Amino acid sequence: MTEEEDWDAELEGGGTTSTVTAKPVYDAWNNSECQNSYVAENQRSPQKSVNGFARSRGRGEWASGRSDRNNWRDRDENGGQGGGFGRGNRGRGFGRDEGRRGGGRGGSFGGGWSSRNENNEEHGTENQSTMYVESSSVGRIIGKGGAKIRELQDNSGARIKVTREENDNGETKIEITGSPEVVAKAKELITETVNPVDRMGRSFGRMSTNEASSNSTSDSSPAPVINWAMIRANKDANEKLKFKDLPEIRKNFYIEDPSVANMHPEEIAHIRKTNNDIIVKDLSKDGDKRIPNPVRTFEEAFQHYPEILDTIYAQNFKVPSPIQKQAWPVLLQGDDLIGIAQTGTGKTLAFLLPAFIHIDQQPVPREERGGPNVLVLSPTRELALQIEAEVKKFHYRGIKSVCVYGGGNRREQINVVTKGVEIIVATPGRLNDLVMNKIVNVKSVTYLVLDEADRMLDMGFEPEIKKILLDIRPDRQTVMTSATWPPGVRRLGESYLKDPIQVFVGSLDLATCHSVTQYIEIIEQEEKKERLITFITEEMDADDKVLVFVGKKLTADDLSSDLSLNMINCQCIHGDREQCDREQALEDFKEGHTRILVATDVASRGLDVKDITHVFNYDFPRNMEEYVHRVGRTGRAGKTGKSITLITRSDWRSAAHLIEILEEANQIVPDELLSMARRYEAHKQKMQEERANGTYRPRGGGRGRRREEGVYLCMDGVP
Repeated sequence: MTEEEDWDAELEGGGTTSTVTAKPVYDAWNNSECQNSYVAENQRSPQKSVNGFARSRGRGEWASGRSDRNNWRDRDENGGQGGGFGRGNRGRGFGRDEGRRGGGRGGSFGGGWSSRNENNEEHGTENQSTMYVESSSVGRIIGKGGAKIRELQDNSGARIKVTREENDNGETKIEITGSPEVVAKAKELITETVNPVDRMGRSFGRMSTNEASSNSTSDSSPAPVINWAMIRANKDANEKLKFKDLPEIRKNFYIEDPSVANMHPEEIAHIRKTNNDIIVKDLSKDGDKRIPNPVRTFEEAFQHYPEILDTIYAQNFKVPSPIQKQAWPVLLQGDDLIGIAQTGTGKTLAFLLPAFIHIDQQPVPREERGGPNVLVLSPTRELALQIEAEVKKFHYRGIKSVCVYGGGNRREQINVVTKGVEIIVATPGRLNDLVMNKIVNVKSVTYLVLDEADRMLDMGFEPEIKKILLDIRPDRQTVMTSATWPPGVRRLGESYLKDPIQVFVGSLDLATCHSVTQYIEIIEQEEKKERLITFITEEMDADDKVLVFVGKKLTADDLSSDLSLNMINCQCIHGDREQCDREQALEDFKEGHTRILVATDVASRGLDVKDITHVFNYDFPRNMEEYVHRVGRTGRAGKTGKSITLITRSDWRSAAHLIEILEEANQIVPDELLSMARRYEAHKQKMQEERANGTYRPRGGGRGRRREEGVYLCMDGVP
């Protein structure tokens, strides 16, 4: 067998020995009792992977086993549970990490394949149907620890799968498999679960009527009719009642410079084109809002606010950044803003300087406002501290600020808040804590900033954000910044911003910084550490500074420890480290006391270190947006940088997207990466064809569930 054939076989089969376990594993998985029991067991023991069942045997030990083909055959014929621990990638899986590909424990129940076929003949051909439910109701279907979905499957006899697919109406796709009768029963139970009925017989919630059945035998019971127009009207009325006693706010402070107002359209287009392709859109309902012309200098924006100009000059800024040139006129005239630009492009000052003017120019005296005027929500502690540091650089008319975040001294933060501040910079979790305990009153907030909104959604802060916004007056001015423009961020903007103006800086598509040279290396998993050490000891110059990205907190700890054992000075940062340790690690890295920082993606946004020369992607990121943000940590402020990305066989699903990004940035695409992309597409096409004609059989135990990365794989490793 050639090396290429061996690779394909291993990728499809999950290892050299695991392919013989596929048939019993598939039988075991399709047995509802087995499925339910292992889900429950997996919920109790998070260290087990879904199909790998890899158990932690202590640090540094390996979980492995062997599978005998004859044993499988004997056990399958006898109807017993067959199996051992299959050996995955290169023959073994790490016990405390995850079940490696091919690490699945097989099993055969009730006579194996023959009993399954007989069961299908007895009950008829299985029907697969789909239905859509409101995404906010998915939790009711799953239940705590998956208890509710198991109950629904037990009571209906159908297999129910909650997918990650979502339509334009914010509804999640549910797949139901079984005979027509059990499918209909399952839909009825799901409808009852999603739309609970109170004692008066009133139904709440929403179920979509957009359903499809693969065998055209779906249940078409009518969905309950809900008067959404009335609900929205009641919501608006309740909001007005809730905030009726609040004072009027002023939002428009812009006095346009005559030279800016009299710009010719050709000049406006030239300024936007030469400033990283600024693209401005009016997202108001009518689409007739006047988009202000960009400014070219600080004086054109703030000539009527000399104290702000003095502070700008003191910071030695020469000219505004591209996003500042367009964002300042928009915010100063009181419009809501969506700013899309890479991290490190001046977004903080773009919303901060108008915030100072907003605070100072309100008609109500500060001491009578009852709380802060400006709230800046940030995804991470580090970014929140950096924003507060920028605030403190501008001593504008005695404006006071505080940064509240989890891991900091809560009592000290409360003491500062209660003394009175105009600006609160906060992470969502800690702010919710203070609001719920009535320490912070956000009803006084008139200027709201959702900084790095895409990152906050990635980190699961959407519920906290929505909860906070319920108590902020709806006529506020809102700013939302983001480095990307995914569907989740779009929905957030549509829901909480009113007639915003959108400012893009750079390409609308996902693109990396063109000042970074990107190197891609195909490598084996166990060779990564040696490659990193070689890079540090042989390729780094004395003045270089490298940011090493890993996918897991455990990997960050282990890797930094191993580097230290090799007499390599480094620091480590991730979410589980104490806040004081994280701050010290960042300080050491910024000041150059250490030139190597190992980090998880918690540091991939808002890390304000301008002299990073290299980014080393030790683990490939979970999505291409993260890849772009990681690479964007270098090559900033007019400098060039380099990124080295290690790719293993398990990353082959991302190869095609990575090629697109490399080509867009005019980077060299390795032949091995092109070959990997072709293999994955061929493999995926083959799986789709087998599923379509009913001959599909999983090849191996699968990888299971990677909770920390937020990736869920099917049994064959194909999403």
